[in-house]
Amino acid sequence: MLAQGACEMKVKWVILAVLMAFLVPAMISRSRAVNTDQIDNVRDKDSLTNEDLQIIDDFLAQAVQELVRTRDFTSVAKIRTVIVSKRSAQTQYAKQFSQSAHKHISQGLEQAKLLPEERQFKVTLNLLILADNLVDPALTDLAMAYLKDQNKAIRYWAVRCLTNPGLVELLNPGVPGALQLTRRILQQLGDLIDTSGTEILALITDFAARIGIQEGDDLLGRTVDVRVKRYADWTVEYELLDGAILKLLYAKLASAGPAAPAVTMSRSKAEIARRFGQLYSYVMQRYIKGADSLTDLQKHHLASVLAETEDKCIQRLLQTPQSVIRRAIERADYRALQAEYDRLFGSAAAAGALATNLNFDYGTDPAGNKLVAPLPLPNPPPRSAPKPPTN
Repeated sequence: MLAQGACEMKVKWVILAVLMAFLVPAMISRSRAVNTDQIDNVRDKDSLTNEDLQIIDDFLAQAVQELVRTRDFTSVAKIRTVIVSKRSAQTQYAKQFSQSAHKHISQGLEQAKLLPEERQFKVTLNLLILADNLVDPALTDLAMAYLKDQNKAIRYWAVRCLTNPGLVELLNPGVPGALQLTRRILQQLGDLIDTSGTEILALITDFAARIGIQEGDDLLGRTVDVRVKRYADWTVEYELLDGAILKLLYAKLASAGPAAPAVTMSRSKAEIARRFGQLYSYVMQRYIKGADSLTDLQKHHLASVLAETEDKCIQRLLQTPQSVIRRAIERADYRALQAEYDRLFGSAAAAGALATNLNFDYGTDPAGNKLVAPLPLPNPPPRSAPKPPTN
């Protein structure tokens, strides 16, 4: 999945931000240990009294306040671990734990707003990470308030709270209110995709692909469109993300089966196939056209996406052994790569193997004519002339 592939990038600024939140030296005093004796006793009970429910609330109040007050940020991960470890599936317990977590994390976030800027950032970040770790649909509204925060790390963890893989399992359409919440999350995420970088797009794309409703597929399509646009204007970053996206699109296509009659492919799957083809064609065109303008790292990322997608997706969609792209890349044979591009994607005059075998087209041009081949990638922008030396 994307969370295990593209999200493994753990972009440097995210890592640094999190390290800053946790690994700075103690500044004033060490935090007090959270008392767990009483809540441990409550967790072992089959039926809870009002007094027991109060113990749960008191525990979360104390633990969250420790996160807010402590200036020894080397200990916050331990506090979060303690809080998460005290969850229980017992119905009364789970309901009270969720309600109390929401109440006290919400209060902690409000308290954080009154702190000096540096501490405000660290406390808010820690509380969002806690909300993410708790994997509770009831906490998603807290994260939504930070989706457009000016701080990149805060935005990242707010999105993480909404796209946690464990959350997908809990947003079952059969659960009262789950479908409404899912749609709200998708709408909120949709507002971010045009302006988000690869780290957040990776989270959104994976969530959209896995959530299992049409609105999720629609959002997945929109994230692909964003990547396609960035390829078209040569502003795309971290091309490895597209390898993960292509695998997600392939997973959606796989059930359609190769060489199926056109009438059996739903409109949704035809759109997925179109986006798969357009994105993969742009990856290949960028590699070919950028031979003299891309960095070695960019070319390495593109080569990885091309070879991996050929192996995991293309040959399975076409049901034929396929390693031409990998061999051409290994030999730096751009002529062979262009020939394989022409075979897979065709031209304005004739459809290629991908569209022919899967029975889809690439939409229509402004005049309404059907496109049988992907849009061509514009040539890379000219390099800026070097500045003359100054005397």
